[in-house]
Amino acid sequence: MTRPDRRPTRSLALALLCVLIADFVEARMQPPRVHFVATGGTISNRDGGRLTAEELAKSMPGVDRYAKLTFEQFANVASSELTLQQWIELSRRINEIFAREKDVAGVVVTSGTDTLEETAFFLHLTVRDPRPVVVVGSMRNPSTLGYEGAANLLEGVRVAADPAARNKGTLVVLNDEINSARNVTKTDAVRLQTFRSREYGQLGVVDRDRVVFFNQITQRSNERSEFDINRITELPRVDVIMVYQGATGDLIKAAVDSGARGIVVATAGAGATSGTQGEGLQYAAQKGVFVVTTTRAGSGRIAPPRSDGANPNVTMTEAMQRRRQFAIAGEDHIPVKARILLMLALSMTRDRNEIQRIFSEY
Repeated sequence: MTRPDRRPTRSLALALLCVLIADFVEARMQPPRVHFVATGGTISNRDGGRLTAEELAKSMPGVDRYAKLTFEQFANVASSELTLQQWIELSRRINEIFAREKDVAGVVVTSGTDTLEETAFFLHLTVRDPRPVVVVGSMRNPSTLGYEGAANLLEGVRVAADPAARNKGTLVVLNDEINSARNVTKTDAVRLQTFRSREYGQLGVVDRDRVVFFNQITQRSNERSEFDINRITELPRVDVIMVYQGATGDLIKAAVDSGARGIVVATAGAGATSGTQGEGLQYAAQKGVFVVTTTRAGSGRIAPPRSDGANPNVTMTEAMQRRRQFAIAGEDHIPVKARILLMLALSMTRDRNEIQRIFSEY
């Protein structure tokens, strides 16, 4: 009896296995998908009309090496023209992208640099996903010699595509440097190397060969954030008041009377006010308005006050007790970021201890 020849069957199985292996290898070699959301800013502000998200996407040579790029136009305005309602909508949109599109490795957002640190910090607090949000911009517009926008955008895409960028919150990428949205601030009105994290230092760099991270932040963000943007329909009004020699308290009173639910005071040094500002702050406390103390110095931590029983030799008047009930220490947050955190905190609670906890944990 002649045995059937099984070689064709084995050959077919081997060929099928080779095809499967090839498909697997090709899939593994495909670059990750990065979604790009354009909001406008100097990076798009070309003479004669703003560049669109599509035009910006096409401006990056070699982007296909790093990511499969998709894009959308959220807005196309100067960063200072974005409204608080648009902040809410932008955060919701990014959260929606992450929830519905599991293949997206990260999101890149373009912004004008004037208020970039504020937009980035808001996203840092409200996007609840481990995948990175990377905010980029440029100091020169597309019609200017030395325009760096395309390079910054490409570097932002590279960071968003890198697995090491996960669980770091929102990142700000300009001029080869990676900074945390929590710590970064604009330090020069016109120079390219303007975004700095001061004494905290940058998180990493984008070099020719790869993205390199050196540092990590420990404060809450991403999935650890308690701020659910889907439950927030409107941000409460919070104003920032600066301390200067001979300042009067009437600006504080005016802010309170105009509907402010919170006030951030950019104090001199580690908490000093001036002129009649003390009267204004007392008025705010009488009206139940929370006051966050920060410093105008640019860096430095404002610690929470000692407990009432810490110094038995100090007798607190009723007015002092009332003022303390609505006093929040801003920790190391600069005034404009303390404002954002207070707005989000007030959207959840009016408990002073809870608000102070939020400032300590974020």
